[in-house]
Amino acid sequence: MLAGFRFLLFLTESKFPYEDVLNCLDLTNNKEMLVRPARDYKKPTWIYVQMSILAILDVKEIDQTFVSFVWIYMKWEDRHIYWNPRNFGGLDKMTVPTDLLWKPDLMIEEMIEKDKAVPNPFITIHSNGFVEHVTDLMVVSTCKMQIYKFPFDTQNCTLSLKSIIYPEEELKFEFFENDTLVTEWTRQMLRNESEWFLIGMTVQHQSVLRFHQNQSVVIYTITMKRRSLLYVVNFLVPVLLLFVLDLASFVISDSEGEKLGFEVTLLLAVTVMQLILNDILPCSSDSIPLIVVYCIGIFGLMMVSLLETILVMYLIEKDSASKEKKADKNRSLSEDCGDKQGNYDGDVKKWTHCACVCNVSDEPPSDLLSVAKEDKRSQLMEESNSLEKLPDELSEAVKGLSLLLSRKEERKPDYWTRVAKKLDIIFFFVYVTVSTLFLVVLFSLWINAEDE
Repeated sequence: MLAGFRFLLFLTESKFPYEDVLNCLDLTNNKEMLVRPARDYKKPTWIYVQMSILAILDVKEIDQTFVSFVWIYMKWEDRHIYWNPRNFGGLDKMTVPTDLLWKPDLMIEEMIEKDKAVPNPFITIHSNGFVEHVTDLMVVSTCKMQIYKFPFDTQNCTLSLKSIIYPEEELKFEFFENDTLVTEWTRQMLRNESEWFLIGMTVQHQSVLRFHQNQSVVIYTITMKRRSLLYVVNFLVPVLLLFVLDLASFVISDSEGEKLGFEVTLLLAVTVMQLILNDILPCSSDSIPLIVVYCIGIFGLMMVSLLETILVMYLIEKDSASKEKKADKNRSLSEDCGDKQGNYDGDVKKWTHCACVCNVSDEPPSDLLSVAKEDKRSQLMEESNSLEKLPDELSEAVKGLSLLLSRKEERKPDYWTRVAKKLDIIFFFVYVTVSTLFLVVLFSLWINAEDE
């Protein structure tokens, strides 16, 4: 008797339970399946959501966008879907196209670009009335970047799950796990982090006012830290090495132009690094990033060093100019003395020629001739003695005038060169002290300061 009953039951079991369930539920023709499934429409429909980050594709500082690939799971109860698995060969769940049933109009509030991933066209229905839907999305979302400590920064980006049109009175979202479980699960599923390291995820529920109605929102906050090693090696260290080269330029001689050209080249190199930094950081930052202060500070210190080099070269050149001026004066004085000596020789000739003047008297011609000869001889001797004394007096006057001019206009030889060397030494110690304090304070802020 029992065996016969089992045989009849086997004959009555359908070979196509899927079609039988579809026919039983009347999914293709029942329009009620397309409306919000609620037993009492005055009460909300609860949607249980779960989200995980599969990949961190990119974080664009300039655009302030966060590009990620996310996995979203939703579960809700549909009052139209119930069947007894015993009547359908033990079938307790099945997959149907999403077009046959109502599903929540879920959206990510921060999303700014249309999803490029292929949507999941199926949903899973259970015999107890629960419906599950899983989808993968490539999300390009807005994210307010905090770049004060770049490249040692930590970013917090949020993804808010909410309904497009349903208010909180009709649709409510709820999440399954706490923050610890969400973080552990996300780390297990994460396949790509790019240049970022996932610190953790938090989830919370809020009721927010949107368009004069409250909406239920589940907010996921992704906390991630930048891997800064590449920026340190490719940017911070090269700028610091350029600054060390600027310090090393103090051993180069200031007497020639090599030091000036070397420092100008270093200044141009730092300018190029600043242009590269300008292409990385956004212009809409609320505060000046420390890396910008670092570059501007290094640039300013090198600019002051360049100005000091120009001043030292000017002082040294001033000494060289005074030496050339002194040589020109000595040359002109020697030429003037030569001209005066020539004039003196001409006067001597004139005086000698005039010495033949004679006086007419009553004495005989022979006496007059002898007297004239004696007078002429004595006059020539007196004039000769006076002429011998004249060059000595003239040379002494010239020497006195030169000494007076040198004392009045000139200092000791190489005076400005010694001043320039002392100034260079003092500036070097001040420069090293200020630079060290600047770098120590800046790096301490970089390590200890919180993101603003």
